[in-house]
Formats: sequence, C-alpha cells, structure tokens
Amino acid sequence: MGRITVHKPILRVTVGTDDGDHTARRSDTLAVEEPLEIRIGGEALTVTMRTPGHDVELAAGYLVAEGVITRSEQFGSAIHCGGPGTGGRIVETGPRPLLAQTDGNTYNVLDVTLAPGTPPPDAARARRSVTTSACGVCGVASIDQVSLTSSFDAAADPMAVDAAFISSLPDALRAHQDVFEKTGGLHAAALFDAQTGRMLVLREDVGRHNAVDKVVGWAVLNDRLPARGTVLQVSGRASFELVQKAAMAGIPMLSAVSAPSSLAVDLAEASGITLVGFVRGTTMNVYTRTDRVRIAQPAPLDSAALDPAAR
Repeated sequence: MGRITVHKPILRVTVGTDDGDHTARRSDTLAVEEPLEIRIGGEALTVTMRTPGHDVELAAGYLVAEGVITRSEQFGSAIHCGGPGTGGRIVETGPRPLLAQTDGNTYNVLDVTLAPGTPPPDAARARRSVTTSACGVCGVASIDQVSLTSSFDAAADPMAVDAAFISSLPDALRAHQDVFEKTGGLHAAALFDAQTGRMLVLREDVGRHNAVDKVVGWAVLNDRLPARGTVLQVSGRASFELVQKAAMAGIPMLSAVSAPSSLAVDLAEASGITLVGFVRGTTMNVYTRTDRVRIAQPAPLDSAALDPAAR
C-alpha cells in the first residue's frame, strides 16, 4: 500500500478469557494521515489532512467545490513540490500533462497551474488554518463563504432509482474499501450510475470530505461534470459540506449510512438534491426530493408516528 498504510507495534489485549486477560505483541496496520498543502500558481490556498494518494483528484475536486473550475480543460497541470533545490519534470498522465514529480520529494505540497483564462480562487476564500480530516469548511473567513452557487442545476435532473438499489449501495461500497479492510480507519465515497447501477469510481481517505473531493476530482478530470444521473454514496454522515460538494458537481442524489445534519437537509432541499440517510439493511430515511426514489408496491403512508409539528 506504500504511503497509504503503515505498520506500528501494539499490545493486543483480550479481556475475560478463561485464564484471565490475555495479551500479545503484534503489528497493526494503520491508515496514513499527512498534510497536503494545495497551492495555485505558487500561492498557498489551503492545507488539508489527508491520506496520500489521488492528490491531483483531491485538488481538482476541491477546486470544483470552491467554484474555481467546472471543466477538465480549466485544470492545467500539477506538480508535487520537493525540498529546496530540487527540480521537477512534467509527467504525461493522459491527454494532458497533469502531474510532475521531483527528486527528494515529500509529496505533501501540490502546486496547481490553472489553464490560461481561468480566474484564480478569491483570496478571501484561502484557508488560513489547517483543514482537519474531520472538517470540510474549517477556516473559511465567514459563514457567507460557505454556501456557494453551483454552475449546475441538480434540481432539474429527472433521474429516479429504486429504493432497493439505494439499500444495496452501502454493501457495494464496503466490498470495495480495500484500505479500510486492512486498517478499519478510512472513510469512503463512491459514484454510481443510476441507470446501470455500475460503480464509476471509489476513493478512500481519513477525511470524508477528502474522499468526496477525490471522487469529484475524478469526475471533472474525466469530463463527467455535471454528474447527471448519478448517486453519491458515503460511508459516514451527511454533513453540510458534503451536500454542498454534491451540488457544486451537479450530483442529484446523496446517500449516507448515518444521519444528516439539519443544515445539510436545508441545503439539499434548496439545491433540489435527494438526500437519503440511515441507509442500513432494508431501511432508509429520505429527507428531500422523495420523488426520485421509486417504491415497489407502496403501502399506504403511515403518518401516525409523525410529530404533529411535522405533519
């Protein structure tokens, strides 16, 4: 797994065996967490704590979320910066030069060059503090900067999927979490095609927002934005910033295994995104745009359990 995982010695304790507590020395596999500084044209934009890997996608997805880019041709190239005096060379990674490598590189600084004519990020939005792996909007200067206007209209997407398909997504996500299988310590996000059910991309990271940025970065670099007719499945809760990232990418449905926040529901409703939470086994809660979820042989709606204020 390279820099994605490390091995650390531990004392394994098993409590309450027949002959008392049992201990054993062993090695444990941990998910790596390291800082990544994203620069634009040599100017620092943000520092985020992430799991190394797919850093170019992470940066591209972050720029989509910040409203800087919406198309692959706006992302010129990126270079992992090394220490003082080290050089770099552009490495072809597809139809366009995306990534460069340098000797003596720590791979924890990524300098992005935007295509000519692409305006750089607003300096007022630069994150002056480290974005931790638990926070997607930490460090912005004001709450007014949090809610952005997307270039894509998720509300107009006519897609609809069976409830049974949504209920299958957490297991599909879990089955492809290779690093989680080794460490138990990573979030995951995956994009599914609503028509075919095919998983388009899956990314893992210590930060749930980073995992989503990597997915969105893959989409923009592969000319898949707006991501019409797709479902974004995440392994944790549905927070405000995840709904915002879905909206900025034109993703019409966000499904999570845990709870959404109230602000996430408000933003999903305002953006026309279908937000589904607590997707576990055969049950789920659909919070917004319920018309996109097809119900097989629906029984009469049971409203008896609703709080009177919610009726």
